[in-house]
Amino acid sequence: MDNIITIENLTFEYTRGEESDPVKAIDNISLEIERGSFTAIIGKNGSGKSTLAKNLNGLLLPTEGAVYVNGYDTRDDDNIWNVRQTAGMVFQNPDNQLVSAIVEDDVAFGPENLGVDPAEIRRRVDKALEDVNMGQYKKKAPHLLSGGQKQRIAIAGVVAMKPKCIIFDEPTAMLDPKGRGEIMSIIDELHKEGITVILITHFMDEAVRADRVIIMNEGRILLDGTPRQVFRQEELIRSANLDVPLMVEMGAKLRERGIDVPADIITEEKMVEFICQYE
Repeated sequence: MDNIITIENLTFEYTRGEESDPVKAIDNISLEIERGSFTAIIGKNGSGKSTLAKNLNGLLLPTEGAVYVNGYDTRDDDNIWNVRQTAGMVFQNPDNQLVSAIVEDDVAFGPENLGVDPAEIRRRVDKALEDVNMGQYKKKAPHLLSGGQKQRIAIAGVVAMKPKCIIFDEPTAMLDPKGRGEIMSIIDELHKEGITVILITHFMDEAVRADRVIIMNEGRILLDGTPRQVFRQEELIRSANLDVPLMVEMGAKLRERGIDVPADIITEEKMVEFICQYE
C-alpha cells in the first residue's frame, strides 16, 4: 500500500493557560491515508476532527507521536514547505483564505510564494480557475462574489500549488444547498484526477461519497471503514450524538414495515434502484 500520510500515536493538547490543565483534543491516534484515496472524517463539535486536519499539513504539531506527509516529518522545520506543497488545505470560511483584490492574483499567490516561474504560474492559474468553473471571474474582486464562488476561488488557490493531497476542513459548512452541491462536485472531480482528498464534514450525505469514513469521538477513532461498513452501525453512531445518512434511516423505517431493504443501501441512487424493483 502506498500511503501519502502516516500518523503514528498522535496526541495533541491545547494549552489554555499556565494554571490550567492542557486539553487533550487528539488521544493517541494511528492511521494511514492511501495515496489517491477519498477519506471523510466526521464527528460532533469537539471530537478532534479539525484539530486532526491541521496536524496533517503542519499547521499544528504533535504534542506526542508523529505525522509523516509523503515521508516528511511535520515536526522538522526544514520539511515545512515540502509538507505544505504536498498537502494543501481549504478552510470553512473562504474569507480567511482570500488575500488579493483580484481573483487571478489571489489564485497566483500560492505558486508565487513557492517560486514558480511566472509563465508556469499563468498556466496554473488559468487551469485552476477552469477546474472550479470560475475562469470568467478572474478579473473580478473576490468580495463581490457569493460564498460558494469565494470557496471555489479558495480551492483554485490550493489547486494552483499542485498538491498531491487536499484537506478540506468543513468547506461547505457556510454554504446553502446549491453552493454545497457545487463544491462537492468539484471535490469529486479533483479526486477523479488523482488528488488524495481528506474531507472533514458533519454532513452525512457528503461522507457517503468517500471511499473511507472515519468517525471521531472525544479525540479518538470510533469507527473506520468503507461507508457501507461504517453507516450500518447505526446504534454506535447515534451513541456519539451523530445522525446517520437519510437513506440509512429510511431503510430502517422500511424494514420496520416489513420491507427487506438491504442494510448496505446508503445513497439515494441505490435506494431508488431498490424501490424501482417493486414497480
